[in-house]
Amino acid sequence: MEILALILFLSVFLLILYGYPVAFTLGGLSLLYAFSFVSLDSLALLPQRIQGVMSNTDLMAVPLFIYMGLMLEKSGLAARLLETMALVFGARPGGLAIAVVVVGGLLAASTGIVGATVITMGLISLPSMLKRGYQPELATGTIAASGTLGQIIPPSIVLILLGSVLNVSVGRLFAAALLPGLLLVCAYMGYIVLHARLRPERAPAMPAQEVAAFRQKNFWRQ
Repeated sequence: MEILALILFLSVFLLILYGYPVAFTLGGLSLLYAFSFVSLDSLALLPQRIQGVMSNTDLMAVPLFIYMGLMLEKSGLAARLLETMALVFGARPGGLAIAVVVVGGLLAASTGIVGATVITMGLISLPSMLKRGYQPELATGTIAASGTLGQIIPPSIVLILLGSVLNVSVGRLFAAALLPGLLLVCAYMGYIVLHARLRPERAPAMPAQEVAAFRQKNFWRQ
């Protein structure tokens, strides 16, 4: 049975690597291996398992957080937030990268998912950072690191699933993960500030004209 589980894992890994949709890969391989190596009597217990998952109230939050993340992306609110924070912090070296970290933490606290955050910040901030002379390694690393904050900062879908599987209080997991998540945000920002101070050419500040023009719009009252 252990060899069967290993073969199943390798099959999933290879099919995803070849570009097959994750949903069809997981569902198709599960059915294939179930009908091939598991007795039909054991499959009769499957409806009870599905009923148990559907009655889990903790898992009801997962699709709602995913929906919230999609709404933030499609409505353009995340893009406007990122642009505003970039102009607020952009007057100093590394300001764009700091803005990405701040927005990544805010989106993580709003949605609890990773994919939408990384895609949104990558599409919006990466071209702007590269255009203003940011080192590609620093720009992409900042976006990737900030996008993963959704795994630890509550509400985290990973923590919800972990609490459901281990029968641990999700609220206690959220309370335990809040401080480490905030410390991680501060650590990212501290690294960017130190890196920009030592190597300012790798994370230049935004032009003063852009910052001045934005502040003239009196954005605090909008």
